[in-house]
Amino acid sequence: MTLVKEGNTPTPEFAELKRRFGWEFNGMRWHELYFGNMSKTKKTLPESSLLYQKMVEVFGSGENCEKAFVATGSMMGIGWVVTSYDPVAKRLFQVWVNEHDMGHLAGTVPILIMDVFEHAFMLDYGLDRAGYIKAFLNAIDWEVAGGRFDKAIKQ
Repeated sequence: MTLVKEGNTPTPEFAELKRRFGWEFNGMRWHELYFGNMSKTKKTLPESSLLYQKMVEVFGSGENCEKAFVATGSMMGIGWVVTSYDPVAKRLFQVWVNEHDMGHLAGTVPILIMDVFEHAFMLDYGLDRAGYIKAFLNAIDWEVAGGRFDKAIKQ
């Protein structure tokens, strides 16, 4: 805002701040959502939940939804795996978001987020991304993910 107030918008500083804002903001928000959808104790998603029912509708089964999530997380590269809900199509997607700001589907609501940047797992798992993903699956707070979905379908 200072650059705008001072009339310093045709500057490299202003341009860089504007170009990087989405990356920085999304990096903060993805981390909040990621840590928010994990639990120290294993939780299960009830088959009676609306989220589970949507997983079955879209992927054929809860297991197939998990397989698609794991397959997306197992891809080479850095980024985020996001189960997103599109309120327009009323559909779930397993999405790869690269570099915080590339790949997120406009208008969708993040339901479940997994960080697959190396910093998320290298200290504990080394190059064993599969081991990290397995541990993540056991740490999902399905009450949080289900709550996000319930809120999204009411929009």
